[in-house]
Amino acid sequence: MPARKKQVKALHEEKMQTKKFKLFDAVLAAVCVTMVVESVAPTAAIGNSQYFWWLLMFVIFFIPYGFITAELGSAYLDKGGLYDWVKRAYGRNWGSRSAWYYWIQFVFWLASLAVLFTEVLSQVIGRDISVVVSVVLQLILIWVMCYGSLLPISVNKWLINLGTYAKIILMVGLGVFGLYCGIVFGFANPVTSAADLLPSVGGITFISVIILNFKGFEVVAAFTKDMKNPKREIPKAFLLGGILICFFYVFASFGIGAAIPVAELSTSGGLVDSFVHFFYVLGLPGHVLVPIVGILFLFTLFINVLSWALGVNYVASHAAEQGSMPKMFAKRNKEGAPIGSSILIGVIASLMVIVVPFIPNPDIFWGFFAMQIITLFFAYLLMFPAFKKLRKIDPHTERPFKTPGGPIMISLIAYVPLVMLIVSAIFSVVYPLADGSWYFDSMIAVGTIAAVLVGEIIVLTTSRQRRQQKQ
Repeated sequence: MPARKKQVKALHEEKMQTKKFKLFDAVLAAVCVTMVVESVAPTAAIGNSQYFWWLLMFVIFFIPYGFITAELGSAYLDKGGLYDWVKRAYGRNWGSRSAWYYWIQFVFWLASLAVLFTEVLSQVIGRDISVVVSVVLQLILIWVMCYGSLLPISVNKWLINLGTYAKIILMVGLGVFGLYCGIVFGFANPVTSAADLLPSVGGITFISVIILNFKGFEVVAAFTKDMKNPKREIPKAFLLGGILICFFYVFASFGIGAAIPVAELSTSGGLVDSFVHFFYVLGLPGHVLVPIVGILFLFTLFINVLSWALGVNYVASHAAEQGSMPKMFAKRNKEGAPIGSSILIGVIASLMVIVVPFIPNPDIFWGFFAMQIITLFFAYLLMFPAFKKLRKIDPHTERPFKTPGGPIMISLIAYVPLVMLIVSAIFSVVYPLADGSWYFDSMIAVGTIAAVLVGEIIVLTTSRQRRQQKQ
């Protein structure tokens, strides 16, 4: 009998050791998923008022968002993360909508990054890439990502960790080189008065980019089954990861703004262009360093989509198993990975990049990126009020981390970020131009409306199927 007890104890200890995600991994995952390197240049394009927007969004959006995800992620150790939180608070239909928008935003994002991938590759090799070759390379990227998302988390965590290090190198590089260039050669966008830091109308367009830079913490909640002690590790990962993310974002944006005039920044290739500028001004061997930066950047793009795919696929698969998404999403391979969701992502994203050459849009990257921003915001809309409602209808569930504050503070934390999401979604479709007029992007509007219509069809179909099963 004692030998049997030792055997059982040894098996238990072995099982605990096989947990793939430790606190260090969770922090790196939070940084990797949330910190989007390619959005630094669009943020810097706001100009000196970016610092006002960073501070404002940090206070009224990021802090509430961090509190909410830490509380819900540690209290409800569900496999579906955001989907389960919304479902618990508002029912399966609203949970279905959240799961759908959470999934389709990733498809839009993958398509935008595939387009960006070939643009950056063209910069790295120093020559234009033909349309056919671009599409082929984009398709390869998409399907490699789909395959990679099916690998065991024990393999992917190392890729995620390496991707995080690559992002940190790029972010620190932008900050250090930019600051040095500003000190030695003069700041490209000097602050001559306090008025230079005040927000401009044009900067409102990029609020959504800053908010998007803060999104993704809840993806870590999808890895709870791979953590030893998720109730303790999730809040710490959110706190430590949040501090690191804010520092790197602001430091990198400051570096770009210190060395490069706002008018010369590109929303798509701005990051590589910034390093090209730094190397040229400093007399460094750009022909050697630019390809290295480009390879690092391309690697971060791949790891970005891979880390998000891990969370998005599991959320969609879990929702499908609960009857809130089409059955195809519930299909898994022999290892239990959500192959159905991954294949659907690959098919739709592939169709999108194939039709890119036929779309009359000078900045297709921003078009797809904006659709991703809007649909992601739709997915988050109910997460904030769900936090408050779950406090009311489920007060007895243990909350290892509890958001501080009384009723008024809790209401502010729940609803102020919600208002910011709505405003940001509107300004992603309608935004001011330099001449004072306003522009309505029909492509973004049509893509968003199509996503909404498909989402409603899914809600009606899955709701009817659940009713039929109960009869």
